[in-house]
Amino acid sequence: MTELRALGSSGLLVSPLCLGGNVFGWTADKTQSFAVLDAYLSGGGNFIDTSDSYMNYFAGNEPGQSESIIGDWLAARRNRDDVVVATKVGDHPEYMGLAPANIKAAVEESLRRLRTDHIDLYYTHFDRDESIPVDEIILALDDLVKAGKVRAIAASNISPERLSASLAFSDREGLARYVALQPQYNLVSRDTYEGARREVVQREGLACVPYFALASGFLTGKYRPGKSVENVRNVPGLAGGYADTERGVKVLDALEQIATARGVEMATVALAWLGQQPTVTAPIASARAVEQLPALFAAQDLRLSDTELRTLTTASS
Repeated sequence: MTELRALGSSGLLVSPLCLGGNVFGWTADKTQSFAVLDAYLSGGGNFIDTSDSYMNYFAGNEPGQSESIIGDWLAARRNRDDVVVATKVGDHPEYMGLAPANIKAAVEESLRRLRTDHIDLYYTHFDRDESIPVDEIILALDDLVKAGKVRAIAASNISPERLSASLAFSDREGLARYVALQPQYNLVSRDTYEGARREVVQREGLACVPYFALASGFLTGKYRPGKSVENVRNVPGLAGGYADTERGVKVLDALEQIATARGVEMATVALAWLGQQPTVTAPIASARAVEQLPALFAAQDLRLSDTELRTLTTASS
């Protein structure tokens, strides 16, 4: 049975693999999404991540469709109490930004789509407009916690300075406090987290829940230099953006070497490396098909040696 982990100071217990919901309604239709969600829960997972904007940025998609599919699944399976649901605010085209009015309007729409009366973990998705005082953002989020609509709050894509200021305001005023940070963090994208952001997370006792844990699929080994792959992720900025970089080539070589020696998938090794990094509670990885889940789950049981960790860390530097 999967051993659950404390999510910072939230009181929530989560599985060490968080299932990303960004593919639901995008590369996985409703039937496929239900199958993945069923298999994830059956495999011991309980932590599902989505956003009110997924996957608005790709043609043919609507914002909120991931939340709607998850909400339909929760209602059909009647398992709301078995799942920790995380979603985000601030990137929906009708509720863009973190002005208090946007936060309070957007949460109602997320609750409606998710078909629930509360959100377990509510992230600020992007802190793009730094003219909005962190005090106002925290006060709006605290109102949601007091109203029982949100159990815990967290942040994603925020500067270390604004994160520290938010935590200080919460402490000073006795308000709801961020319990987690969701940064982009993986073997080919370490620079935005390692450093000041990680220092704040360590100092303040937050959980790190990294997104793009497999670099949009690149770390599975599917995308190689000069190899043509027909996939919506094979574009600059997603998986295809890493294939021709020196770091990307070195990381894939190291992953393949260790995966072959261990008899596991490259994705398993990549997630195991991330899961063994300081502050990381639960990497986020998505699956568009049930067949992709075993390699993700296997990372929970793979303990890399110090030598293997150094090999991967050196290759990704």
